[in-house]
Amino acid sequence: MEKDTFKLRPTDEYIELITLLKLKQIAQTGGHAKIIVEDGLVNVNGEQEFRKRKKLRAGDIVEMEEVTISITK
Repeated sequence: MEKDTFKLRPTDEYIELITLLKLKQIAQTGGHAKIIVEDGLVNVNGEQEFRKRKKLRAGDIVEMEEVTISITK
């Protein structure tokens, strides 16, 4: 399993789930990111997540297929 991190900018409190998927190139487009989440393919902090605009904050862990992304500040 590949482990990765995403560091929030100092001015940002959170990043939305679909934005993270696009930035990390897990999804090719915003539409693709929405489909991935709607299909239940993403877990946040160990639970299946269906909210496309879920606010991810420092300490959250996003898991999808073979990728685990830790959100840091």
